[in-house]
Amino acid sequence: MSLRGKLQRGEGPFWGRAKRAAKAVYSLHVPVNGVTRRPFQLAYRFHVLARESWIWTKRFFWYEPLFRGQCESVGSGFQMEELPWITGAGRIVIGNSVQLSGKSSFTFYHPVFGPPELVIGDGTFIGHGCGFNIGRSVRIGRYCLFATSVQIFDNDGHPLDAASRRTSMLTPPEAIKPVVIGDEVWVGNGSLILKGVTIGDRAVVGARSVVTKDVPPDTVVAGNPARVVKVLDRPAAPPGGGGW
Repeated sequence: MSLRGKLQRGEGPFWGRAKRAAKAVYSLHVPVNGVTRRPFQLAYRFHVLARESWIWTKRFFWYEPLFRGQCESVGSGFQMEELPWITGAGRIVIGNSVQLSGKSSFTFYHPVFGPPELVIGDGTFIGHGCGFNIGRSVRIGRYCLFATSVQIFDNDGHPLDAASRRTSMLTPPEAIKPVVIGDEVWVGNGSLILKGVTIGDRAVVGARSVVTKDVPPDTVVAGNPARVVKVLDRPAAPPGGGGW
């Protein structure tokens, strides 16, 4: 190839030197050695302390009061990080010691059956990016664990009929069915739980699963659509015969 062609393609000797110089500049950094390591360690701790203090201040004085103002009730020991995104109006009931990690979204659709409701039981953890899309009711039991980006729909979101969608019709009542999740359920990352589903106590939903039908207690389901892949041993009743 001619020198002119190489220059046009950025392959000449000048461009080679320029690229090497740019890489050398890009790789420069402030030296961390025996002299500077301790100051940088202290600076990092200060940075983390300042960041966490700012996060706490926003949560305590702004995010949490705003969110509590949208809820019918919030139990003791409630913890949250970012302000959830709430669309529409509905009834939100939060139990004791519930944790909302990161930022979740609550979407309430037109109240066909009265005010839509979201109920979260005691001790449940909701991971970052979870979404609750409610036309009637989503009820979550106690001590559940939701990983990140779990999505729950108790409705189809739109009519199946294309002509109805063009006229912006709402989801018909027959396409709205409550979702019920039992106690101590673990839902894996990115799972999708659809309308009318009941998940039994202590069940596990594998990551990225699409749950379209009921899940028995003490089972592991996975896949699209989710199917039972394992049956778990039921925990023994506590001493005294009181059961669970």
